[in-house]
Amino acid sequence: MIELVHLEKKYENATPLKDVNTVINNGDIISVIGPSGTGKSTLLRCINMLERPTGGQILVDGVDITAAKYDLTLARRKMGMVFQSFNLFGHLTIIENLMCAPMDILKKSKQEAYDTGMALLRRVGLAGREFQYPEQLSGGQKQRVAIARTLAMDPEVMLFDEPTSALDPTMVGEVQAVIRDLTRTGKTMMIVTHEMSFARAISNRVFYMDQGGIYEDGPPSQVFDNPQKELTRRFIRKLKVFELCIDSRDFDFIGAGTEIDRYCLQNDMAAKDKYRVRLVIEELVQQILLPRMPQPHIHILIEYAAQEQTTAVTATYGGERFDPNDTDNALSLLVLQGAAQEIRYTYDPAQDVPNRVEIRVKNS
Repeated sequence: MIELVHLEKKYENATPLKDVNTVINNGDIISVIGPSGTGKSTLLRCINMLERPTGGQILVDGVDITAAKYDLTLARRKMGMVFQSFNLFGHLTIIENLMCAPMDILKKSKQEAYDTGMALLRRVGLAGREFQYPEQLSGGQKQRVAIARTLAMDPEVMLFDEPTSALDPTMVGEVQAVIRDLTRTGKTMMIVTHEMSFARAISNRVFYMDQGGIYEDGPPSQVFDNPQKELTRRFIRKLKVFELCIDSRDFDFIGAGTEIDRYCLQNDMAAKDKYRVRLVIEELVQQILLPRMPQPHIHILIEYAAQEQTTAVTATYGGERFDPNDTDNALSLLVLQGAAQEIRYTYDPAQDVPNRVEIRVKNS
């Protein structure tokens, strides 16, 4: 059990952790979410004492590991951390990366460390890669090696600091699969993540961090579906909804595409679903609507329902009545129809923005 008592961390120009109080029970799987800069990574780094708190206590099984004379190596043997960057030794083979710490710190024999490392590589799906070097692996494979290296120390607690944030979206799933597998081991786990569907699926508790601490703590069903506090509600609402306002023919669609990709990644949407969302917006806005609008004013709303795993795209725009189904661009309409489960158009001249298109995107 880990207990945080009035935990505080100050820097010269910021105080990410002001007064954090909580109990992390054995076997808890906690996802830590919240806006950037709210102390999520700092919390993890304080728990394993990579960052020394400036106030408060951290009690591990009743022992204060922040005490001046405490031997931190004892606590760090109980806690393993997986970082955003993989931090593998480039001059060592994969199996050598896994063997170093068990031999140096746990004083295991070379054979025992090798056998453990090989078993862990099989567990994370990398059997046969043991004599390759990190540069020969993809980002997802490197992160799986990093997880196996942490497991080689047999920690009681696993801390993950945004383990998929540095990966190409196509590699995120393989790392998430390994972490899902670890949730069945009974280890205590804390995971800082921006992927909300993943957090919902694996956790028994969710910490929403804001205002210098754990602003809301509850089961996923509460935090994601019925948050109790205002800032949590605002954050969850933003996760479920993405908005664009296109008010110029020179609108930065490349930058918008990057933001849409980030939104889809945060919600752990399948790659095919993300592709269809991008396709719907590109065909509807860039190919069908913009050519008809010398001075465009188009508002796009993307809504993702995590429980049903469905996505809706709504476009509202001014000007005369124009149903995209009546476009002369037959090819773009065909592509749009192929990505959509339903396209519904309405026109209300009483509204300031009378044209409205609602599209239900096909899902995987």
